[in-house]
Amino acid sequence: MSEFPRFLNAGNRGAFTLDGTRTWLVGDESGLLIVDPGPDVDDHVRAVVSAATPAATVRILLTHHHPDHAGGASAVAEALKAPVAGPEGGVVDEPLDDGDEVSAGGVRLRAVHTPGHTPDHLCYHDEAREALFAGDHLLGEGDTTWVAGYPGCVADYLASLDRLRRLDLAVIHPAHGPDLQDPAAALDRFETHRRTRIEQVRDALRRMPRASPEELLQAVYGELPSSVRSAALQSLGALREYVERPVTS
Repeated sequence: MSEFPRFLNAGNRGAFTLDGTRTWLVGDESGLLIVDPGPDVDDHVRAVVSAATPAATVRILLTHHHPDHAGGASAVAEALKAPVAGPEGGVVDEPLDDGDEVSAGGVRLRAVHTPGHTPDHLCYHDEAREALFAGDHLLGEGDTTWVAGYPGCVADYLASLDRLRRLDLAVIHPAHGPDLQDPAAALDRFETHRRTRIEQVRDALRRMPRASPEELLQAVYGELPSSVRSAALQSLGALREYVERPVTS
């Protein structure tokens, strides 16, 4: 456990997971925090358990409940006799709210509620090291992450980006892809992409106010491979909801 922090890659490479889910191991042999144990894949579960076994105490933290992050939580928890903390629900037996702190091995992480990817998404801020464990709120490559699935998700996501700007950050550790060594630039990049898509949707709806989802897809994205069309349609639905939401005083 000489490297800090270290990660194990679950190897579940894909269009939305990049090189795979990174399970972060934070702390030392006196106490270890496992951030996002990853999918329920036997080889990965065994690797996480093996890496964590030397620690005197272990605690599992979830950023959210998607299976590529939390699927292996039960198996890892059972093998290590470790509690699971994170957003309420699923296998979590220690619910965490915004501002709650967890510590182990000389490391203290504070939960930061960052809805958008999911309504209950948490990042974990290591204030002493000016580091953020970002789950799926930001990816290590590109300029976008999945924001869809519930009303208000786009507004939530933009507000969460703004909140992270107010933290002292020197590095962001995403769950997919390499570290983001310039947090301010990364936050700007992800916001610029989202706001550009918002304006594209707004412009298309000015021209075609009754556009069908397929018509909006063509106007904003053009031709897309069939493998990503469903995801694009859902993302556009969230953007449309943001553009068409009632203006409140």
